[in-house]
Amino acid sequence: MKILCVSDQIDPLVYSTQAKERFKDIDLILCAGDLPSDYIDFIVSTLNKQTYFIFGNHNLSEFKYYHKQKKQNGPHPTWQDDSDLEMKGSFGAIYTGFKALVDKKIRINLPNGKTRPLLIAGASGSKRYNNGLNQYTDSQMRLKLLALLPRLIFNKIRYGTYLDIFLTHASPRHIHDKEDPCHQGFECFNTFIKRFSPTFLVHGHIHLYDMSMPRVTKTGGTTVVNAYSHTIIELNENTDGTETNE
Repeated sequence: MKILCVSDQIDPLVYSTQAKERFKDIDLILCAGDLPSDYIDFIVSTLNKQTYFIFGNHNLSEFKYYHKQKKQNGPHPTWQDDSDLEMKGSFGAIYTGFKALVDKKIRINLPNGKTRPLLIAGASGSKRYNNGLNQYTDSQMRLKLLALLPRLIFNKIRYGTYLDIFLTHASPRHIHDKEDPCHQGFECFNTFIKRFSPTFLVHGHIHLYDMSMPRVTKTGGTTVVNAYSHTIIELNENTDGTETNE
């Protein structure tokens, strides 16, 4: 299974009239945040493949449709429930921020000849650095990940594994991240992948201006991939987490 991963930058190789031919063998698309909605819409409509997305710490105009928002009511902020406005497939893509989903349309081939659905979870946002929207402390993010636990346990019982793909914007701490407050990763992501061992953690947020910077890092049973601009990974029942660039 070939997976196109994108984040943080409109890539001219993707946003192109040749995209359909260039990526004709893609089976799945992952959008790891900080991308304009019209770019995601272009990818979905052009490639016509199942697409998942999460939000980063920028391009958040649509964020209010997926999460409760603070609404100023007099001098004290209150919580507004926007659940009635939630769009299940904005831009034609599926939002997986702070969710664990079972995709029965995407099948994983097993060594015994049987198949099972793709298991994917996601976490939007970055480390808190200026109290902006969709920024979290490590403790706050840890609590959000704990809410995924019932579904992950169900996955293990039903399918024999917790997770195939963990889609995030920020990276794990000390893997691809930086030391400035904005670009530090989450320590709780390290705990999460150690415990649930997804085949891939795909993230954005860290721009690869210097292409000698690492894009792929193996940690335990998980391969951490920086999706900046675009890259392609392959997932199958015997995957070792190797990654192919274009």
